[in-house]
Amino acid sequence: MNGEGLAAGDSSPEHVTGDWYSVPELRLRDHRFKVPLDHCRGLHSSPKITVFAREVVAVGKEEQNLPYLLYLQGGPGFECRRPTESSGWTKKVCEEFRLILMDQRGTGLSTALTVSSMSQFKSADELADFLKYFRADNIVNDAEFIRVRLVPDAGPWTILGQSYGGFCAVTYLSFAPKGLKQVLITGGIPPIGGGCTADSVYKAGFEQAILQNEKYYKRFPQDIKIVQELVNYLAEQEGGGVALPSGGFLTPRGLQTLGLSGLGSRAGFESMHYLFESVWDPTFVPGAPKRISYNFLSSFEKWLNFDTNPLYALLHESIYCQGSANKWSANSVRTAVGDKFDAIRAAREGLPVLFTGEMIFPWMFDEIHALKPFKDAAHILAEKKDWPPLYDVQVLNNNKVPVAAAVYYEDLYVNFKLAMETASQIAGIRPWITNEFMHSGLRDDGSKVIDHLLGMLNGRKPLF
Repeated sequence: MNGEGLAAGDSSPEHVTGDWYSVPELRLRDHRFKVPLDHCRGLHSSPKITVFAREVVAVGKEEQNLPYLLYLQGGPGFECRRPTESSGWTKKVCEEFRLILMDQRGTGLSTALTVSSMSQFKSADELADFLKYFRADNIVNDAEFIRVRLVPDAGPWTILGQSYGGFCAVTYLSFAPKGLKQVLITGGIPPIGGGCTADSVYKAGFEQAILQNEKYYKRFPQDIKIVQELVNYLAEQEGGGVALPSGGFLTPRGLQTLGLSGLGSRAGFESMHYLFESVWDPTFVPGAPKRISYNFLSSFEKWLNFDTNPLYALLHESIYCQGSANKWSANSVRTAVGDKFDAIRAAREGLPVLFTGEMIFPWMFDEIHALKPFKDAAHILAEKKDWPPLYDVQVLNNNKVPVAAAVYYEDLYVNFKLAMETASQIAGIRPWITNEFMHSGLRDDGSKVIDHLLGMLNGRKPLF
């Protein structure tokens, strides 16, 4: 890869710092680091990639001696949100920290693996071999590379991990705890068992999805018939679906993936309901055939973000693998669940059509236009067995780093029971169990969430 990609033998500086600039009530500057693609090979032997990090402080605090806090974004495969003002959890963090927003490798400005950039690889094998370096183990290695070059005297920093960022935080605790002063986790305690834990994740995920569907249809009972009608219409079309604006194909099983974001976040129910309000085109001419509206089809595609963040689909199940293959776990578990998620059967029998949760299925690489070029690479990754370790249970059992974690009782994405099983293995962790928030708690009321977690670590919320 060229440009900001592979840079074997590159003589450019390891760290380049930009000038300060402003958004309302915040000062920011950009950092770019040349890091090894493969940290095991070292800085001088491995090809290099660029990792981008944005430093954020409250106005007037640019030169103050502030402790550092690294934010680890959810995903996998999503960049940090770009600050436009001082608000929410960012404002709260910047009251006492120097915030570092690191685009995880392969996202944002960190050698982004996009639909277009990945087309440079000549074969699926070559792409799959490259993608193996983009999991939590190397994300943590990147963070350590940055810490020792950014933090004065290479001191430890605080990290905040949201969702998949919390998975990365537990990897950090496992392999580089000396770099950590304290850890905050929001909706992101991973299963840490050996082999591939994906089956247990998706079994629990389907169970929670059923509960969330029940809540959704209780809130919006009128949508039962709307969704049934839409599923029947799709099933009756040639090929079992209709063309999407991008060139993809919408089928009943594709429609069910709306639950990925619609069932698990604040305002997700409402957003999905309002989406279904605009399913059909109005009829102006008597006898004109019934058609799904372009607005609905366009909104459906924008709902999922696979065109801008394909890494999420390619690496999603691999985040649960240590020395074992995932073998399309969600698809296998769905088959085992039986008819509960059979959309066509449900619609024909007058039953509510159930939406799926956070799951990636192999047929998505046939039906979603942006993912089609990566179908073969996805199958190679699904069969890959030699994934390196992501966690060290013995180290976690003897953890000395202060950890506070928000654990959401009705979390669609990170199952409560599995999260608590892992929490029992992390010495000294303080879980805050709540059903006040969904998985999006940090986004919805970040100031309150951060204040609560910091209070658990600094003594303002004493042990009970």
